Amino acid sequence: MNDAARSWVEKYIAAWTSNEPDDIRALFTEDAVYATRPEDKDPWRGGEQIVDRWLTARDEPDEWTFDWSLLGTDGGLAFVQGFTHYLGDRPSYDNLWVIRLEPDGRASEFTEWFMERGV
Repeated sequence: MNDAARSWVEKYIAAWTSNEPDDIRALFTEDAVYATRPEDKDPWRGGEQIVDRWLTARDEPDEWTFDWSLLGTDGGLAFVQGFTHYLGDRPSYDNLWVIRLEPDGRASEFTEWFMERGV
């Protein structure tokens, strides 16, 4: 499971960099749920909505860097701690991701927590 989780995160970063719909779509099952915060009242549902909303909120590849570590896995769940550093005068964020991976390596659930890092 650790290898599958690492592979998925690497593919996520590649999709974040490319913003190519096929790269994004390949990360998620057709019925996946992507929550941008744990209490999200309107999570992104299904591959097409995930692609559409990702691209609406997208970051350009030269605007950020991302460092991460795999905290652990439990069954099909993976836990990732990250740090997103936005360049320029934008705030940077500490991240926690909880990802439910299916046997085919795609995510059926993705929930992120992000907290602005204080200066």
